[in-house]
Amino acid sequence: MPPPSPLRRPELLAPAGSLDMMRTAFAYGADAVYAGQPRYSLRVRNNGFGRLDVLAAGIEEARAAGKSFYLVANIYPHNAKVRTFDEDMAPVIAMKPDALIMADPGLIMMVRERWPDVDIHLSVQANTTNHASVRFWQSVGVKRIILSRELSLDEVAEIRDACPDMELEVFVHGALCIAYSGRCLLSGYFNHRDPNQGTCTNSCRWDYKLHEAAENGTGDVQTCGGAPIGNPREAGAVGTATRGGQDAALGRGLGGGPRHVGGSKVWLLEEGTRPGELMPIEEDEHGTYILNSRDLRAIEHVQRLVGIGVDSLKIEGRTKSPYYAARASQSYRRAIDDALAGRAFDTRLLGELEGLASRGYTDGFYQRHHTPEHQNYLRGHSESGRSLLVGEVVGFDAARGLAEVEVKNRFAQGDRLEFVLPGGNREAVAERIENADGEALALVPGSGRRVWLPLPDGASPGEPCYIARFI
Repeated sequence: MPPPSPLRRPELLAPAGSLDMMRTAFAYGADAVYAGQPRYSLRVRNNGFGRLDVLAAGIEEARAAGKSFYLVANIYPHNAKVRTFDEDMAPVIAMKPDALIMADPGLIMMVRERWPDVDIHLSVQANTTNHASVRFWQSVGVKRIILSRELSLDEVAEIRDACPDMELEVFVHGALCIAYSGRCLLSGYFNHRDPNQGTCTNSCRWDYKLHEAAENGTGDVQTCGGAPIGNPREAGAVGTATRGGQDAALGRGLGGGPRHVGGSKVWLLEEGTRPGELMPIEEDEHGTYILNSRDLRAIEHVQRLVGIGVDSLKIEGRTKSPYYAARASQSYRRAIDDALAGRAFDTRLLGELEGLASRGYTDGFYQRHHTPEHQNYLRGHSESGRSLLVGEVVGFDAARGLAEVEVKNRFAQGDRLEFVLPGGNREAVAERIENADGEALALVPGSGRRVWLPLPDGASPGEPCYIARFI
């Protein structure tokens, strides 16, 4: 019997909202980054690659480091942007990014006609959920498919088996949309800002309150007059919605008729900056579908994804911080390396990711139902692994033998610190903290300051370093 084929080494793909973020991601283990210009990608805000010279520098640095740089052009454009696309993209294509990440069929056709040698990766915005769609995009020259986030692990494996010669990419970490990626209309409804033009205001994450309501004898929906609540589950009303006529002033719109939860209840949603504007929502046994999603964290599934043969594992978050890129890249790098080496999943990685700001974590749709027959990673890690970023090393005073730290959050003498380093993290107690004059500090109250403290053994003054405080 022939030996089993070796596992395919997947690419670790990290977000880059700036040059600094790109460099940090590479230093902490990413194989590639993705970035885009504001006009043609879905990140208009907090985008450091708006200037062509910055974009050129990023692509050149990545190439020199032996890494890949993918250029995102994944909007669904209206005619005005179609008219300018060729002219605007010509100097970008000349920089030779490793691929374009695209979604719109028309723009893809334009690139294939003018620049046939440019590799195209199909964006998650295209919502590819089956192997027939993968084969279609392959037939028009797309090199890689970034699969929809709404797929299970088994569905990803089925697509891999059906399309063995197509590159596949999946998301493993970052924010989740409460609709199929980019299909939500909330931002456009509230702010006239289109998610598929890169200007989503994340309306699903605003402050909402729920009002219990009822339908009167004439079919109008009216509040019951009580104080708003935080979630319909708190009132014990979970069931199947039915529909009927409804008055506009009392909740008509956003879908038509009233929603009867549990056959008798109606819920009206009130957004924090729009008091008195009540909108109907519905909920079933799985929850509501208009409100904030938890963030994706699928690091426990990396081993399965490597076994399936996925080509690229992607971290979301171009508007996040370099620390986010460092921590996420480092954790997923270790998970990939462990999977390739045949080592069991290290649950401590879950705790390390808890140190990043999030809305709580979910593994998304990868595992449809969490049952006792499967390993439970929802609470399968030590809470002692949780930490908070408190500083970034920005220099080194050789005369004092101390690292210069830009403070991000409060910490104090005696705190247990984690020094997050590309070559491996170190722990140390903060026994010595000094100000610029060499005076000892017992407490650093918060950001906007610079302090000096010793690096732990094994840390080089010249390498990137973030400092976290264990909670």
